[in-house]
Amino acid sequence: MNTHDHDHDAGAAAPQELAARFEQEFGAVPDGVWQAPGRVNLIGEHTDYNEGFVLPFAIDRTARVAVAVRQDSAVRLLSTYGDQGMVTTSLESLRPGTAKGWTKYPLGVMWALRERGIDVPGLDLLLGSNVPLGAGLSSSHAIECAVITALNDLTGAGLAAEDMVLATQRAENDFVGAPTGIMDQSASLRGSKGHAVFLDCRDQAARLVPFETEPAGLVLLVIDTKVSHSHADGGYASRRASCELGAEVMGVKALRDLKVADLEEASGLLDEVTFRRVRHVVTENDRVLQTVELLGGPGPGAIGPVLDASHASMRDDFEISCPELDLAVDASRANGALGARMTGGGFGGAAIALTPVDAEQNVRDAVVKAFADAGFAAPDIFTVSPAAGAMRIA
Repeated sequence: MNTHDHDHDAGAAAPQELAARFEQEFGAVPDGVWQAPGRVNLIGEHTDYNEGFVLPFAIDRTARVAVAVRQDSAVRLLSTYGDQGMVTTSLESLRPGTAKGWTKYPLGVMWALRERGIDVPGLDLLLGSNVPLGAGLSSSHAIECAVITALNDLTGAGLAAEDMVLATQRAENDFVGAPTGIMDQSASLRGSKGHAVFLDCRDQAARLVPFETEPAGLVLLVIDTKVSHSHADGGYASRRASCELGAEVMGVKALRDLKVADLEEASGLLDEVTFRRVRHVVTENDRVLQTVELLGGPGPGAIGPVLDASHASMRDDFEISCPELDLAVDASRANGALGARMTGGGFGGAAIALTPVDAEQNVRDAVVKAFADAGFAAPDIFTVSPAAGAMRIA
């Protein structure tokens, strides 16, 4: 846990508390408690579905589930946040498009595992989470990864991390209806304390890259703009379509296969908007590789300019930023951050600012003031550290 934030675990009840609340609600002791972290993507945005490179890390904010297997096929779900109350359904009635609210994530995982031929039992499940919702820190994937880790244990399915990644992706794509890649689940399931996950989205090859801010005298601030975004909206789909068109015109399987040197040719073949979309993905892949190299050499203090370049590319070429994100990034930089960028799918959510410890308070104050001056709602600002991946905790 980070010394800067004593409220880090607000919302994610301690395992004992969650188990006690489970017993109170369901009248039985859970078979266990599992957790999975949210994630921050350090760099590599919208490269995942282009078979490219990403560099996320698991964060010290988690979704936790207490679960008990039932003898029948009923499924009862309850969350410690929100006021949805107990949701009761059955294994037989799991169909894409039928679930509402947060329950679509656990139910989607159960459906995806059943589709794989795994004998998923009926169950009672209580969720607690302190991953901020709608902030682009992947609260939904944290829930899915906690649930699949629990079910993998409880069913004895013996799935490897790679299999669980694909099953949660199927839940997202086919049950929830969000056309996401594999980055978020990979970070949550394969993350490790003090490391980022360098992931090749073409073949799921992953390796851990050291990423520790504290020894370098830095903090990574997350600035949640409170502007909510939805991946299911047209913005994401149209960006994806542009990327597919660009790859087709350029005669490659995916934009991952283009190099920065190919952009000159691309500019002559593509319309202006498609070209800019392509240029973002090609240069962003290059930035991920640069960042991995810098982290392996001079360390995290050297990556600021790459984060800055990434934000400019998302703002101008991919056009997925918004005034709040741009303000968070600009105010951070102007007040001592080494580099800053929006993180996540865009159109809202959060920015990250890599900041020297002695400039942290300056940056926090400046961002809060800039938002107030602009008439924006107050942002939520907190630090994150690379944390362990999904696991059983009780």
